[in-house]
Amino acid sequence: MRAGLVEQRTAKANQIRGLVAEYGLVAPKELLSLRRAIPRWLEDADNGLSDRFRHLLEGLWHDVRAVDERVAELDTDIAAIAQNDPDARRLQQLRGVGPMIATALVAAVGDARQFANGRQLSASLGLTPRQHSSGGKERLLGISKRGDAYLRSLLVHGARAMLRTARGKEDRLSRWACRLAERSHPNVACVALANKTARMAWAMLRNGTDYQPDLAAA
Repeated sequence: MRAGLVEQRTAKANQIRGLVAEYGLVAPKELLSLRRAIPRWLEDADNGLSDRFRHLLEGLWHDVRAVDERVAELDTDIAAIAQNDPDARRLQQLRGVGPMIATALVAAVGDARQFANGRQLSASLGLTPRQHSSGGKERLLGISKRGDAYLRSLLVHGARAMLRTARGKEDRLSRWACRLAERSHPNVACVALANKTARMAWAMLRNGTDYQPDLAAA
């Protein structure tokens, strides 16, 4: 439900951008900046907007705020679920994993016993590279993107947030992530970190253990 509402909000924001462009107004790409721009457009009497369009824009702005409120309500519900579920609480010990990812993992894989190892879980989420072998040589391609697209997207976004804060940290996982980002594209590093997060989550769910930082970059 939350993902669907976020999609609706994004579509509504893009609709606003397209409409105001007809009046020569450039809407910021970021949703936060767009939220700040709309009230200014509505209050500016000299920007060329007709009265009818101002009324239309005000209605669209109301729609965006209504979805914001509903998303915030669901965020509160998800946070409560994550706090009351022991597995979800444990998973939040992982870097880049908050209530959203933790509850999604628990809902999707349970105790993870249907997977023999962490790589199987990661492969089920489409986070492992496709392979092309010929003449005894193996060539790794991009990730398969099969399986649970929603959970994969959450893990990659969480990895991206973790990578942004990794610089300056001295733990093994942060150093590993920074080294990877230096020698490869940042997107590749994010996917690799998401892959590692999925594997660590499998171990924690399967064995009922806490996060062990010393083993994170192994």
